[in-house]
Amino acid sequence: MSDHAAFTTFMRSYQDMVYTTAIRLLGNPAQAEDISQEVFLKAYQHFDDLEDGVGAGGWLKTVATNLSLNHIQRYRKRWSFFSELIHRDSDAEGDAPPVDFPAPENFFNEFDSAERREWVQEALAKLPDKQRVPLVLYHFDELSYEEIADRLGVSLAKVKTDIMRARQALAQHLSRTADDRRQLSN
Repeated sequence: MSDHAAFTTFMRSYQDMVYTTAIRLLGNPAQAEDISQEVFLKAYQHFDDLEDGVGAGGWLKTVATNLSLNHIQRYRKRWSFFSELIHRDSDAEGDAPPVDFPAPENFFNEFDSAERREWVQEALAKLPDKQRVPLVLYHFDELSYEEIADRLGVSLAKVKTDIMRARQALAQHLSRTADDRRQLSN
């Protein structure tokens, strides 16, 4: 098999995992596609080392995670500027902080796994970056709070707070989605 054909096969084997890693962190399909392309450009440069498949998945996931985090950090100042404006405006209006509203234990029981995955991806995409990124790093990449704080350059307390708020927001969104679905089926 030619190198080109072998790389194409390799890329097809891992493209979903790479894209899923990027979309969970970025919450933006176009940005996730760009990151995925960048990951595979790097993979092509290192294809001799990756071709045997041993450790290739882990290497690709690490590169996808790192490139996504780099992308987020590159634009953090711009995002925080707009976030601060929105936060100041909502404080002026006296908005209450989010309410703890956990999803029921049996929330997903009546839905198939593809539908569940789609809902979680949709809910993750709606979270603000400062909540989505630590939540994904903790639950999907299984990093500790300390590792997340170190990678994001924020305090441990901020990581814990952002993950807690992300869980609350995710539970609220998923619960609303389930209620909407139930109303449509009645």
